[in-house]
Amino acid sequence: MKYVSTRPSERKVDAAQAIVAGISHEGGLYVPESFPTFAPSDIQNMADMPYAARAKEVLSAFLTDYTPQELEECAQGAYAAERFGSDPAPVRQVADMHVLELWHGPTHAFKDMALQMLPRLMTRAVKKTKMDKEVLILVATSGDTGKAALEGFCGVEGTQVGVFYPVDGVSPAQKLQMITQEGKNVHVCAVEGNFDDAQTGVKRIFGDEGFAGELSGKGIVLSSANSINWGRLAPQVAYYFSAYADLIKSGAVEMGDEVNFCVPTGNFGNILAAYYAKRMGLPVGRLICASNENNVLYDFICQGVYDANRPFHKTTSPSMDILISSNLERLLFELCGRDQERVAQWMQALKTGGVYAVGEEVRAELARSFDAGWAGDEKALQAIARVQKSFGYTMDPHTAVAWAVAEEYRARTKDARPMVVVSTASPYKFSRSVLGALTGEAAVQELDEFACADELERVSGLTMPDSLRALRTKKQLHTGVVQPKDMMDEVRRWTE
Repeated sequence: MKYVSTRPSERKVDAAQAIVAGISHEGGLYVPESFPTFAPSDIQNMADMPYAARAKEVLSAFLTDYTPQELEECAQGAYAAERFGSDPAPVRQVADMHVLELWHGPTHAFKDMALQMLPRLMTRAVKKTKMDKEVLILVATSGDTGKAALEGFCGVEGTQVGVFYPVDGVSPAQKLQMITQEGKNVHVCAVEGNFDDAQTGVKRIFGDEGFAGELSGKGIVLSSANSINWGRLAPQVAYYFSAYADLIKSGAVEMGDEVNFCVPTGNFGNILAAYYAKRMGLPVGRLICASNENNVLYDFICQGVYDANRPFHKTTSPSMDILISSNLERLLFELCGRDQERVAQWMQALKTGGVYAVGEEVRAELARSFDAGWAGDEKALQAIARVQKSFGYTMDPHTAVAWAVAEEYRARTKDARPMVVVSTASPYKFSRSVLGALTGEAAVQELDEFACADELERVSGLTMPDSLRALRTKKQLHTGVVQPKDMMDEVRRWTE
């Protein structure tokens, strides 16, 4: 399996080369030259496999320059019980919906599903490509990717990992997880601005050939742990196959029955992985893109116009507070018949004017697989309270956005296919918002983040993860804050 860029380039690379590079030299994103396909019998067989074996099956189809033994070792190491418990991605029945829980890893967010795998793929990729340089993993985060990358790459030989996060754009628990991170090879810095400012700054660093040469002179090469890196996105495809296999095993569906997925969406990687699974033969009906008040993706799916020129809203679901969704570029590449020139034109229009329109043909192709909805804070918090009271199930705000959108989709379309709501984070990463939804805002006003977590445990009956409980006594190690224009200088300091 070779990989090509979404933008004009004749270059084709192996998976290992794509993973080390992170992004193509002309700024495009790597995508597989073709999609592997899974027969119904292949999917049926997954029902009796543990998660790591399912992941290996999916990754084997994409990462053909890795040996079966290498992928077995990666999967067994990434999804070991001491990191994820007995089931890394369980599907829960909640009322008449299913919830795919992706937050049972070490940082209690769905990013662990990929970022426990990526360091293992990366270290092997470095050897395969015979690279003689240290890899600096550079990350912009809206909250969860940062800690998951720090956790995944901490102590990994031959790597450093640096994370930029928006100074006021993550939850207190997310911030504490990052700034208390120990490790000699980790760096964390806040950025004045929002996630888009941090992401644009990181992309600018990746695109600066002079800076790349400067780092090369120090024996360092840049790579990414954001979902622009194929090694981050490919493991996410696996959990959609796993969810379907679990539904077969429980008797909720028979092989071939179509299932809908409603995915809380920010940078578009999570829902793109579901689209890739559909392209590979998974019986997926509709992919419902759930947005919060920063609903640029909702407007795009409905109208075919991507317009980032709008107010930026800070919400109770901060990991979705994004106006420029990087992975949408990969979907556009497929929808327009893999026309690299058209994709480059759209991305240039976005860069220079903040807006592009794809036209009716592409919009119609988009509508074949996707639907969309959005829910503001009020609707999301109401969903948290309603589901907890009615069914005893506690959701974080991102999951609640998807739940509210899934309910609205069903009411609007009368679509009776099984619905899987993708749950992306532990409620304890947003304990103040969740507790406020359950007990009222007045009840939490005088409580700090840790008191909110303690009270949430009492009210919900859901046990707080030990690693989050331990944050209250950990030393804060990374307190720097920079302007977006100074991010490159900050990376220089990290590499001195």
